[in-house]
Formats: sequence, structure tokens, C-alpha cells
Amino acid sequence: MNHLQLIIKREYLTKVRNKSFIIMTFLSPVIMIGLFTLVGYLSQLNNDKVRVINVLDESGLFVSQFESTDNLKYDRLESLSLEQAKAKTEKSGDYGLLYIPENDNIDELAKSITFYSEDSPSLGTIDDIEDAIRDKANTLKLNASNYDAAKIKSLRVSVDTKLETFKGEETSKLGSGIKLVFGGAAGYLLFMFIIIYGNMIMRSVIEEKTSRIIEVIISSVKPIKLLLGKIIGTSLAGVTQFAAWVVLLGVLSAIVPLVFGVDITAMQEQQMEAVAQASEGGLQSFVAEALLEINKLPIANLIVMFLFFFIGGYLLYASLYAAIGAAVDSETDTQQFMLPLLMPLILAVYVGFFTVIDNPHGTVSQVFSYIPFTSPVVMLMRIPFGVPWWQQLISVVILFATFIGTVWFAAKIYRVGILMYGKKASYKELAKWLKY
Repeated sequence: MNHLQLIIKREYLTKVRNKSFIIMTFLSPVIMIGLFTLVGYLSQLNNDKVRVINVLDESGLFVSQFESTDNLKYDRLESLSLEQAKAKTEKSGDYGLLYIPENDNIDELAKSITFYSEDSPSLGTIDDIEDAIRDKANTLKLNASNYDAAKIKSLRVSVDTKLETFKGEETSKLGSGIKLVFGGAAGYLLFMFIIIYGNMIMRSVIEEKTSRIIEVIISSVKPIKLLLGKIIGTSLAGVTQFAAWVVLLGVLSAIVPLVFGVDITAMQEQQMEAVAQASEGGLQSFVAEALLEINKLPIANLIVMFLFFFIGGYLLYASLYAAIGAAVDSETDTQQFMLPLLMPLILAVYVGFFTVIDNPHGTVSQVFSYIPFTSPVVMLMRIPFGVPWWQQLISVVILFATFIGTVWFAAKIYRVGILMYGKKASYKELAKWLKY
């Protein structure tokens, strides 16, 4: 077994046997599922509570507009003054009092409606009340002007533009949103993985340097082999932890709701219903359209390229993290080098979310999908929108070629910095090390 294999094995076993690594491998999914369960439980409590709103409509025009639901109940108050209605609502602990005064002028009436409550009411409840009043008020104004409100409403045209490519492939606005979600999730996942495990490599190098173990290792192993061994070994440990998280999250997400009787998907279903109602298509048609758009996604292409960009992007940044770890004596000294390292990643996320969504095939999106320091994130966000295979191939080749050059660059710094103690490295000092 050569030195590189020994170093990879040592790095991997050292990481996976570490107590903190083992604890976080099992604890992170538990915390995540616990948070989702807590949010689902609180949401369930909130939904189970019935809010009672008393309505004092002195105009007599809007009472029939308010329809009670499972979580919201409207009670009509009659033969009471405003002060009596306020006292009754406050004493009974109801959610609030909606007061509609008597006024023949619809415009003035709409401006004088008041909602009384103990605390600030939810925006959703107020929006529902205002929508109901607005519809009725508009109908009354049209009728008062001798217009047929029902006929005018029937004459309104709903525009639903069909989207289709020149090749005859149908698309939709919902499909564009789904593509953005899939691409954004893949890009952001890679972004977080690089930061988390890149820092792990950097801390590992600093620990070995400060403990002087590296002086013994470097006497029999070439710096570039040691650097590659640490990067690959830590990468395998990261992949192991990530795979464990996926399995544990899947198991816990199935068990926890059954144990605690909490429906974690309740909020998601409510959001889907809200979106479906907003699109006037109904929940069933919305789900059917969403599934159809998901089936159109290049899932296989996305998975394959995610692996390539995941490996290439991580190796690229991991080599730089290792070089920074070799150049400093403590983690506090890394701050001056971290900003230039993180800026391309942050820029990639911003370009992805603010440019790819607007024009995935524009010049800016394409340029940043070829730049190796931003391509892992930007290209992954572009792929769901349809990227020619040759563009993806060029981006991957550039990425791995840059990684080879970066390893050479990082090894030069690593070779000198790993044996330097007591002197804070600067950019000028790093430039000198490259000449050695």
C-alpha cells in the first residue's frame, strides 16, 4: 500500500472515529427532525384553535359576506351599541370585533370600518375580511350606478398564457419555479458542504501543525501526497456523514410523526392549498401539474452532474482550505484569508438566485457557469432549465483542470507553511513561498 492510500485511510478513520463526528452524525438529524416536529406541533395547535370574530354591522350590507370556516367563526351581534359590543367581545375573550357603521356613501363607509382586538390580528385574517368587504362594496357601487355587477364580472377575461419552446415542448410558470427550487437546492447544498468540510480540513491541518506531528510525517511523505491524502480522506468522511444523515432523516421523518402524533406535512399541504387557490386551479390540478413538471426535469442529468461538480468543486476549495491551514498557527489567524476564499462562493449563490432565475441562458449566467470557482453552484442551478451537454462537459473539464493547478499552488504553500511557526503569514509572505 503506497503512502497516499495510507494517508487517506488514516484521515478517514481519524475523522469517523472522532467522538464529536459520531455525535453530530446522529444528533444533527435528530435536531432537524425535532425542529420540524416542534413547528408542526405548534402549527397544529394554532390550527386547532377556533377564532371567534363578532360582527356588528349597523349598515346591514355585509353580514352575509362572512362565511365561517373550521378555524374561524363569525358571530353577528344585533341590538347592541358599539361600546356594548366591545365590552361583550372583551369579556368573552373572543378574537376580535368587526365594526361596520351605517353610512349611505360606500366610499366613506369603506374607510370607517374598524376591527377591535386585544392584540394585533393576523394579516391573513384581515386580508380575508377586507377581500369580502371589497367584493360586496364594488358590487353595491356598480348597482348604484345602474350597472349589472354580475354581467361585468362575467365579462372579465382571465389570461393564462401557454409557454412552449420552438421544438414544441410545453412549459409553464409553475415549471420554472420547480426548476429553480431543484437547481437552487442542489447549488446551496454544495455551497454548505464546501464550507463545512473545508473548515474541517483546515482545522485538521492546524491541529497537526501545532502538535508537531507533521514534522515526523513530512520526513517520509511528499507534501503534495500528504495534501491530497488529507483532502480525499476528509472528503470520504464527509460523504459518509452525509449518507448517514440522509438515511437517518428518512427513518426519523417516518417514525417521529407516528410517535408524537404530529403531522409534519400539515404546513406543506396548507401552503399547497393556498397556492392552488391563488392560481384558481384547485389543489388536485395544482398537484397534477406539479408532478407533470417534475417528470419533465432532467433528473438523471442533474444527479450525474451534481456528483461531478460536487467532487470537483469540493476538491478545488478543499485544497485552498488546506493551504490556509498550513499557513497559520491558529484558527483566529485564518480570518484574513477567508474572505477572498468565500467571496466566489457567495457571488455564485447571488448570481444563481438573482440571474439564473431571470435569464438562465443569458451571458452572465453562462460566463459564471464556466468560471471554476463559481461553476459548481451556477451550473447546477442552470441544468434544470436545460443546458446542452457540451456546455456541461466544458465546465466540468475546466473545473478539474483548475483543481490540478490549485493543488500544485496549494502544495507549494503547504510544503513551506506546514513547518513555519511563530510568524504570521501575509500575502507577501505567501508569494515568496511559491518561489521556493
